[in-house]
Amino acid sequence: MAKILVVDDETDLQVLIKQKFRKKIRSREYEFVFAINGNDALNRLEEHSDIDLVLSDINMPEMDGLTLLSRINEKNSIIKSVIVSAYGDMENIRMAMNRGAFDFVTKPVDFNDLELTIEKTLKYVRQLRETLKAIKENNILKMYVDENVLNFMDTREYESSLMASETVEASVVFIDICSFTQISENEPPDMVVSLLNSYFDTMVKHIIEYNGFIDKFIGDAVMAVFRGKHHLDRAIEASLAVRSEIERLPSIKEHVTYKPKVSIGINSGEMVSGNIGSESLKRLDYTVIGDVVNTAQRLESKANQGQIVITEESYEKVKEFFKCNRLGEIKVKNKANPIVVYEVLE
Repeated sequence: MAKILVVDDETDLQVLIKQKFRKKIRSREYEFVFAINGNDALNRLEEHSDIDLVLSDINMPEMDGLTLLSRINEKNSIIKSVIVSAYGDMENIRMAMNRGAFDFVTKPVDFNDLELTIEKTLKYVRQLRETLKAIKENNILKMYVDENVLNFMDTREYESSLMASETVEASVVFIDICSFTQISENEPPDMVVSLLNSYFDTMVKHIIEYNGFIDKFIGDAVMAVFRGKHHLDRAIEASLAVRSEIERLPSIKEHVTYKPKVSIGINSGEMVSGNIGSESLKRLDYTVIGDVVNTAQRLESKANQGQIVITEESYEKVKEFFKCNRLGEIKVKNKANPIVVYEVLE
């Protein structure tokens, strides 16, 4: 059952939500908790530690919705917030998204749209929690595998499964935050980390939305892998969504003026999947390697700000579904001959 906190000083909204979602409330799919302002919401969050989603108005007495957003992110980054407000102008949307809002719904509320937004957000929260759980379990395994865990396993069988690998057909995406170095060199460390994490959160949201997996964070870049049916199409769709939302984020104006943009490289084909790392240190990462992965990273390095670059082979697979522009030939490290590349436009 999903638990949703609704924060609005207009009590009419409480009645409407109970009416519109009565079937899901009765079937125990949703449980709603209500608060009349930001301060009240923080109290409800203390009382209900299992809240998954917050639906919040902006204009409220005592503590407004934008301040509440910041406080929620400080307390629990897993909880996602959707702004439900009559203030649907771009300035408010940008402020809300910059403070960590997952999405924005305008009043008067279209409840069909709200239900779809709730379902999408809850799906993301569930996937995020599963990912964190897997990471936690994996880290615990790394810490204790040589002493405690192996006492309950057949060592040879465990080591064999741990080192097992396979060849998979997938698509790899490298997304780099352009010129972020100027921020890291000129701003306080806490601001650098907070800003980078907010950008990563935006990217992860769309990667998960299109059933991709975060392979790793590399400095100010993300490596994601898409497997299964239509993996290349989903990789491109996720990249377009990431580029669009990143470019909508507001500029920052501190010691330097910075407007976030991304450069993206995508490649598709066979790659080796397995646990890579040091057995002696018990530090292994389940990842993908191979020429396809290396080429994807090189494509990203050749991409300009705002560009999504793919190979000609990928272009031939998706040209009926995406508008692309031929960029020409480029030289790629460890490739004897230049390769033809395309830019995905839309």
